[in-house]
Amino acid sequence: MINQRIKESIRVKEKLLNDDILPDTIAKIADVITKTYQNNGKVYFCGNGGSAADAQHLAAELSGRFYFDRPPLNAEACHVNTSFLTAVANDYGYEMAYARYIKAVGSAGDILVGLSTSGNSVNILNAMETAKEMGLKTVAFTGDSGGKLKNLADYLINVPSNDTPRIQEAHILVGHIICEIVEKNLFGGD
Repeated sequence: MINQRIKESIRVKEKLLNDDILPDTIAKIADVITKTYQNNGKVYFCGNGGSAADAQHLAAELSGRFYFDRPPLNAEACHVNTSFLTAVANDYGYEMAYARYIKAVGSAGDILVGLSTSGNSVNILNAMETAKEMGLKTVAFTGDSGGKLKNLADYLINVPSNDTPRIQEAHILVGHIICEIVEKNLFGGD
């Protein structure tokens, strides 16, 4: 089983490697994030479960550091304030928690990155709708179909798989590539 899972992960990454559209989409996302930071904007991430962990992970790569020491970038995962998250979930329903967060902190020109392996998580969909209404740019990381998120995303990374762990592994790979490009665009480096 161990070797099988490794092979499955490699197959998904080979599909990414051979995709005609994906490298261009990654470059466009890195470019729009770079421009957002050059214009003093912010980048927000949201997801559920493992995708929430990935959202927090990618926000930390930007706000902390990635390959080299440099000034921090304004990036945050929408779920890290647990008092806010639980209060809003209690008062408005969990499906509105991220939308309300974006309404509170987002501004036109910022970016919201929504991670959902199915592309159909209601709280992510609501956050993306709110972001679009407010003039934020939207990026979706999904699985193969893109789900309903594909219709709300200015930029779509739809990993060619329907297997949640393989999709999440690819999301981190793509996210790391974007973080590396943004860091180099803004601060140089090797």
